[in-house]
Amino acid sequence: MVDFRVIIIAFAAVALTPGLRSEDLGAMWGSGAEEAKYYPIVTIPIPPGVPLHPGGLEILPDGRLAVGTRRGDIYFIKGAFDSPPQPEFHLFASGQDEIFSLAWKDGAMTVTSFGEVTRISDTDGDEVADRYDTLTNNWGYAEGHEFAFASKPDPEGNIWIALGLSGSYESHNLFRGWAVKVTPEGEMIPICSGLRSPAGVAANVEGAMFVIESQGPWNGSCSLKHLKPGGFLGHPASYNWYPFVPGMKEPVMPNTDSRLTAERQRVKELVPPAVQFPYIKMGRSISGFRLNQTGGKFGPFENQFFLGDYTLSIIMRATTEEINGVWQGACYPFREGLATGIMNVEFSLQGQLIAGGFTTNLQWPVRGTEPFAIQRLDWTGVTPFEIQEIRIKKDGFLVNFTKPIDPQIAAKSDSYAITTYTHIYHAGYGSPEVDQTTIKVTNAVPSEDGLSVRLSLERFEKGHIHDFDLGGMKSRDGEPLLHTKAYYTVNEIPLD
Repeated sequence: MVDFRVIIIAFAAVALTPGLRSEDLGAMWGSGAEEAKYYPIVTIPIPPGVPLHPGGLEILPDGRLAVGTRRGDIYFIKGAFDSPPQPEFHLFASGQDEIFSLAWKDGAMTVTSFGEVTRISDTDGDEVADRYDTLTNNWGYAEGHEFAFASKPDPEGNIWIALGLSGSYESHNLFRGWAVKVTPEGEMIPICSGLRSPAGVAANVEGAMFVIESQGPWNGSCSLKHLKPGGFLGHPASYNWYPFVPGMKEPVMPNTDSRLTAERQRVKELVPPAVQFPYIKMGRSISGFRLNQTGGKFGPFENQFFLGDYTLSIIMRATTEEINGVWQGACYPFREGLATGIMNVEFSLQGQLIAGGFTTNLQWPVRGTEPFAIQRLDWTGVTPFEIQEIRIKKDGFLVNFTKPIDPQIAAKSDSYAITTYTHIYHAGYGSPEVDQTTIKVTNAVPSEDGLSVRLSLERFEKGHIHDFDLGGMKSRDGEPLLHTKAYYTVNEIPLD
């Protein structure tokens, strides 16, 4: 989430990408009306007098939607997934502090707020919480930027929590800037350091845990980062808590005004971002995200991450793959035009994507105008022509599509425009795109079924975002791509 000083610098930061304005997003992504043909936005009505301010989302075993709010309430909502939605709101619990993560397990709700993890349960069956048990509060908390975002339980029942810095810049309280793991018994285990202002936490299909990080000091853009045990994720303010973690050694201090690829050689614990999201082109303050495992109910993007963005009121996609022991991948536009700042997303049992959020009174810029909202995306059953996924190969990329491509267009090397750039790795806020290059595609070979094309490149730029523009691509039926852009972060190049 964006920090308080974004009031001053947010709009100045737009100038880091020359000529690009927030309002230009629609032109870059395509038409929201075109997106609506495949994924219409359905608004779930909120009764007057209910200050919902959605933060955490969860689906209950009976299919109801649970919403944790910024004000610390938890509502159970029946009928949110009906068409049209006919919601009935029930207040389950109150008294918490800015709920951004919920997880239902074994008949109780695990709630992560600024200062603790709480197990909340209803022991007498009247659907009102009457027992509040603190699982852990073994980290410091003193001010309003020290956010805490948690995953759903992993296979062992642990939740992984990302702890924001103090004031988004420094670490004044215990384990601020760290990711920790909390066991079902309430033991807190420090995992890795180097976070700044993290938001959502979730596992990919292989079970590796990831966090979203906001642009800012030591972060040139928003990014998806692997929570690697023992790793350092880039921001050194949290080094002061290494003495509290027996057996984990403090890394050397990274150099400022450098590049991540260079600092990876110096700081062996440094974990590069798996996916970098070019600023404003692909998010400005990315928030909660979830893995799509709906079994095809949400279209042709199974096992991909879907991510919200608070400032731009959009939904994006991301894919990951592990190369030489390091995670990397790509991000893709998906849907714009949501009503408010998106804080979290969740998939329903029916395969709909729920998005909830709010605006604040702190002047953080938000494209959507509603003070708070719950909306959902329903797949119409019609498949859009999209870049489905990009994967790296030893000499280029394999680009997969959701529909068969025109073989003649796909076989032309000049149908693919690829530019690259990276960011300055420094203590300053954000970074312009630097070290730009243009990469030539030397060969393009479509598959027999037309659903992919193998690209050979003259070279890679390690540590760079590889920016794809496929504006000339057509399907076999002459249909243009719904979104022509994709962005792949190259940390490693396959050996074979």
